[in-house]
Amino acid sequence: MVHEVSPLGVARTSSLVRRALKGAMVAWPLWFLAGCTTLGAGLEEAAVSPDVQTGYLPGQSRQPVSFDAVQSSDPQSTIGKSQHPKILAAYGGAYSDPKLELMLAGIVGKLAAVSEDPNRAYRITVLNSPNINAFALPGGFLYVTRGLLALANDSAEVAAVLAHEMGHVRANHGIERQQREEAAELAGRVVSEVLSSDTAARAALARGRLNLASFSRNQELQADAMGIKQTGDAGYDPYAAARFLKAMDSFSNFRNAFQATNPQLDFLASHPAAPQRMELARRHAAAFGPEGVGVTERNRYLDGINGMLFGDTASEGYVRARTFFHPGLGITFSVPEGFVIDNTAEAVLATGPGDTAVRFDGIAVPETTSLTDYIQSGWVGGLDKNSIRQVQINGLPAATAQAAGGSYVFNVTVIRIGGQVYRFLTALPADSAGRLASISGSIAQSFRLLSPAERNNLKPLRIRVVTAKAGDTQESIAARIQGVDRKLDMFRLLNDMTDESEVEAGERYKIVAE
Repeated sequence: MVHEVSPLGVARTSSLVRRALKGAMVAWPLWFLAGCTTLGAGLEEAAVSPDVQTGYLPGQSRQPVSFDAVQSSDPQSTIGKSQHPKILAAYGGAYSDPKLELMLAGIVGKLAAVSEDPNRAYRITVLNSPNINAFALPGGFLYVTRGLLALANDSAEVAAVLAHEMGHVRANHGIERQQREEAAELAGRVVSEVLSSDTAARAALARGRLNLASFSRNQELQADAMGIKQTGDAGYDPYAAARFLKAMDSFSNFRNAFQATNPQLDFLASHPAAPQRMELARRHAAAFGPEGVGVTERNRYLDGINGMLFGDTASEGYVRARTFFHPGLGITFSVPEGFVIDNTAEAVLATGPGDTAVRFDGIAVPETTSLTDYIQSGWVGGLDKNSIRQVQINGLPAATAQAAGGSYVFNVTVIRIGGQVYRFLTALPADSAGRLASISGSIAQSFRLLSPAERNNLKPLRIRVVTAKAGDTQESIAARIQGVDRKLDMFRLLNDMTDESEVEAGERYKIVAE
């Protein structure tokens, strides 16, 4: 959504939706494509000294130090500082959870204690995004999304990820990449985008590739080797890197079958999990001994992520199966069976059978402007003006129209709530035009205001850690998952299990629940 309304999600887009909607969006101004402003996203960070137990740098005098003080003597710190606002803006700010931050601080502290660059300090920020990603910036800035933390199964896996990113910092990969990408121009663009109050600039920012977060294959392999050595030296299971690469591969298959994640904000875009890379990771780990060497700290890790937010935040709205709820805006709608909703930074998107695509967003429109005038004000390409009709949808004033563009036909439905207009655009291939009215009508007719009780009862999903009892199975525990389709697949993904894996009584497992 755009302008006065809250964002409807994180940046996950569907190529099918983009293709289908392109024809009707030709004439739409840039501001229509923009994401919405945020409603008070927190930007607190977890500032971590490498030796978290004492608050001192390893190997130094016992004088207290701060990340900023150590960083001030690091010539690379200006690069990280200049990019830090861009990272926060693209990933919805920082996620604050003292228990989680303390757990991560312990991991970073152990890694830093065996670092070949012991004078460098690190600051880790948990990004408030369900995207799965981790990266580092020059100057010791480490980032991990809560989406990645939800996928990881123990401290060793997160240690492997963070050590990999620390390897990029030690090897100056960010500096090398920056030199190739005209740092001065990039820095100027970052400043203008971050400081701009224009929503189009913020949307462009979220869509843009994070230049310092992506490296060449050779750099990735070098960081793998450095990271696995550091992970093993710190006493963690060195095979955790290979395990997590496998988990990423499983996530990729699950995502491709379930929903499309914006590759520009996705770990898989810059951290390819090819089978050869997994095998190389195992070879590096073998230098420490056979599998089973090192610690995983699984229970400590599960304690740290227990209760962590999962999926979208209240300010973005919630997807529950085939229904979208936005407690802040007080609205909801549903899509037909067989559709999948994708809550993105720009809009709520949905895809369905037969290449059907739906886009939903909102914009401020003066109440003095009629809905019929608004529809024909130039933002819909290929509009059939003779098809415009005024209607009522659940007691709300609305208007509908038809349009055509490329090989698609479209229904446009706009619904007014005060000075806000919500918009549905439903697209089907032209040879399926006969289905357009029934599909678009059922979706638009489901749009309604939430009651105060419904708004109060909506709660975010969180990672919950449960202990298996005697007789429990994958199916019985997965049945406790809330708000997610394909519960069994989600259970297996979250817990690195296959259909042949056995649930063990007394073992702890991750589920998703309110």
